[in-house]
Amino acid sequence: MPRYALKIEYDGKPFAGWQRQADQPSVQGTIEAALAKLEKRDHTIAAAGRTDAGVHGTAQVATFDLEKDWDPFRLSEALNFHMKPAPVAILKAARVADDFHARFSAIERRYLFRLVVRRAPMTHEAGQVWRVLNPLDLEAMREGASHLIGLHDFTTFRSSICQAKSPVKTIDEITIEEIAIPHGQEFRFFLRARSFLHNQVRSIVGTLEKVGSGAWEPSRVKEALEACDRAACGPVCPPQGLYLCGVGYPQDPFED
Repeated sequence: MPRYALKIEYDGKPFAGWQRQADQPSVQGTIEAALAKLEKRDHTIAAAGRTDAGVHGTAQVATFDLEKDWDPFRLSEALNFHMKPAPVAILKAARVADDFHARFSAIERRYLFRLVVRRAPMTHEAGQVWRVLNPLDLEAMREGASHLIGLHDFTTFRSSICQAKSPVKTIDEITIEEIAIPHGQEFRFFLRARSFLHNQVRSIVGTLEKVGSGAWEPSRVKEALEACDRAACGPVCPPQGLYLCGVGYPQDPFED
């Protein structure tokens, strides 16, 4: 059976997360329902990352097998047609080797978190960013983030329900940019690693916001990390500012 990979974009607001749910809408369930209209059978697709409720995707990757040998472009067009009006789009489809797997073949994941400092409520981007009210210190947040780069035990920044076998992870990059926007400031956090623990990115951003607001000294991030204690973490920020924005493979399956 031919195997395919999809590059997927979605708005996480109306979904209970990526993973299929029995009684709630999910991104996985939406795509699998569309696949069932192409081939009259059940399908199970595998994703590079299982994003939580409210989390968005701009470059999620999923793999699955089909009985028919589809032209990738026609496959993407057919899936997009059958998923309307759900806020999910197939950006690209590709035929891949039988041993390619969206999750297990990945060598890095990239996440973006968008935080907006603004007194007024969000209108056009409600549900797309985390809004905070008070100014943040960019350099303080960068200093705090520097303590998290590299190989560490991230127990402090790990959800209590995380199913990973080990809390030890390597974060390769945390870059923070400040962007001027009308009536406020936007901070964009870019994080890159081979893999992340459950709620790790949101725990990190929530902690760095405490640093930026002046509630924490940057050195306290190092103390929290070394405590290896969930209670030492700052608050977990809400999901709506988080985007899975890239998945890396030894060879990009979507290269022309």
